[in-house]
Amino acid sequence: MTWYPGDEAADRAGVEPAYLARLVDLGILGSEQPDHFSPGDVRRVAMVKSLEDAGIPLDGVAAAIARGAISLAFLDAAAYERFAALASETFRQVSERTGIPLDLLMAVREAIGMAQPSPDDRLREDEMEIVPHLELQVSLGFRQVAIERLLRVQGESTRRITEQEGAWWYSEVIAPAMAAGRGAEEIASTDLANRNAPLAERAVLAMYHAQQARAWTANLIDGFEVLLAEAGLHSRLDRPPAICFLDITGYTRLTQERGDDAAADLAATLARLVERTSVRRGGKPIKWLGDGVMFYFHDPGPGVRAALEMVDGLAAAGLPPAHVGLHAGPVLFQAGDYFGQTVNLSARIADYARPGEVLVSQAVADASRETGIAFADIGAVELKGVSGTTHLLRAHLA
Repeated sequence: MTWYPGDEAADRAGVEPAYLARLVDLGILGSEQPDHFSPGDVRRVAMVKSLEDAGIPLDGVAAAIARGAISLAFLDAAAYERFAALASETFRQVSERTGIPLDLLMAVREAIGMAQPSPDDRLREDEMEIVPHLELQVSLGFRQVAIERLLRVQGESTRRITEQEGAWWYSEVIAPAMAAGRGAEEIASTDLANRNAPLAERAVLAMYHAQQARAWTANLIDGFEVLLAEAGLHSRLDRPPAICFLDITGYTRLTQERGDDAAADLAATLARLVERTSVRRGGKPIKWLGDGVMFYFHDPGPGVRAALEMVDGLAAAGLPPAHVGLHAGPVLFQAGDYFGQTVNLSARIADYARPGEVLVSQAVADASRETGIAFADIGAVELKGVSGTTHLLRAHLA
């Protein structure tokens, strides 16, 4: 095991040596070796500092430890090695060494969900693990806005995972242990934490890899489709299928305001409604996207009718309004999913639609022979991420 002298241990924990000495005097911190401290001790210092910053006095922590009411021994467990210590370099120094713009580098801490650092603050060791990926992107000339956008999405996505994981751990491990009157060590569940942590990481990484494969496949297929079309080898269908995207307006705000339980209830109600409606009209849900659904319809006309029925059904169920986009054209199928420019344009049309609207491309309107459906011309519009303009129409019941 690595042992750090007092000054180095304090430095890694981000406190003054006098603070560490005070913890020793209070009995919060002990050491098997005189004036030397373990990585677990460094984590204990950081944890106690967090408790104090949260308004819990050190004397109270010391008294609770002495009585056995709480214990910080669990921080020696391997599962808690992810509680990172401070690295030796500041943001400014790393920026100068790697060529990563300083403001982009400091966005790492913000993406994790912490307060914006100053240029002379030191990075944490976990933040240093992110630096090589940023350095590679910068060296290849990637746009900073694109790098930062990905960084912030990664931070937000992992934050949601870990917050839900924390709630799951508390409800399934900590709360039952406390209700059963178990001691501090049992409540900490060190053995379970050590067993669960690597399995959870493997599960998340496997899901990430599966999502990567889907996204990479979509990129490759889109590229091949363009090349085939330019070579005159892309087949065009006389009666192409339609891809439909239905998004729920205000879904993210709703889940933030009401929590994950509300999101789960919304998802269940949405699933029942759209599954029933789309299948009745000859379509099928392809994938759920958190705030909406992607559908495939063999015939554009029934797809438009299904979209109108789903929008009305959501309103009747008291759910937030939906906005829908449909486009018809060739699609490529692989591993249960559809790819290609038709899919991408459908998603962009849905993004453009206002709450309660069903917008379609000219191709959908031309291929729709459903009676009782009419289209109001919107005209040529510019869609985000789509070159040129796209002619859109608003579908409604005749």
